[in-house]
Amino acid sequence: MTVWQGFVLGLVQGLTEFIPVSSTAHLRIVPALLGWEDPGAAFSAVIQLGTLGAALAYFAADIARLTRAALAGLAGRAAWRRADTRLAWAIALGNVPIVVLGLGLRHFIEGAARSLTLIGAMLILVGLLLAVADRVGSLRFGEEGLTLRRVFAIGLFQSLALIPGASRSGSTILGGLLLGLRRADATRFSFLLGLPAILGAGVFQLGALAKHGAPGGWLPLAAGLVAAAVSGYWSIGFLLRYLGRHRADVFVVYRVLLGLAMLALAWRGLIQ
Repeated sequence: MTVWQGFVLGLVQGLTEFIPVSSTAHLRIVPALLGWEDPGAAFSAVIQLGTLGAALAYFAADIARLTRAALAGLAGRAAWRRADTRLAWAIALGNVPIVVLGLGLRHFIEGAARSLTLIGAMLILVGLLLAVADRVGSLRFGEEGLTLRRVFAIGLFQSLALIPGASRSGSTILGGLLLGLRRADATRFSFLLGLPAILGAGVFQLGALAKHGAPGGWLPLAAGLVAAAVSGYWSIGFLLRYLGRHRADVFVVYRVLLGLAMLALAWRGLIQ
């Protein structure tokens, strides 16, 4: 991998991590279309640390508030009457499914799950489910309605993101809409819920890269991390503004068309 390739993949990662079109799918598809080698699951996970930095910067005030609330919850029972304390620990609980399934299905995720045929199918499937959820969801409450049960259910939806093409943000927004969250609140919560999962996957795979080496060395990875951080910060603001006013239809159409194109190219053997 060259520095330019690392930069391009970082840009792709940042633009697609938070928008519900699957960053992992694009990190698999873009190299295939350009004739580059697959960067691998480890590189794809580590480069997410760039977008993690973008989210930490964008939601710094929220993260500080929830961290203080979580620590207060350890100090005494009285703190659990506060909504922030309950939400902070609910986010931790909501990440249990993706951690357990991620470790248990690691070999599948790093191998067979990166099939372009499966990616195309998941782009279409989750896109159609997102369209349905956007129409049948009650859109009746915001962050105040996030009970432990609802957060854990959204965490189960987040686990779909272990399959490339599903999209972590798309899966969690899908779950939030089905459980009655308003679009902007479902989107914002998907960012907060995903922070521990992105951090865990990135740090875990960083160990693998440290052991076996990054593709092309560490400079392409560094270029990718910077590009992912800058483009990721922009994409967070864009998506929050967009879904505050519009349905997710434009993303659904994009997912379905891209998925159909990937299936056609893969079945014809034009990309591998």
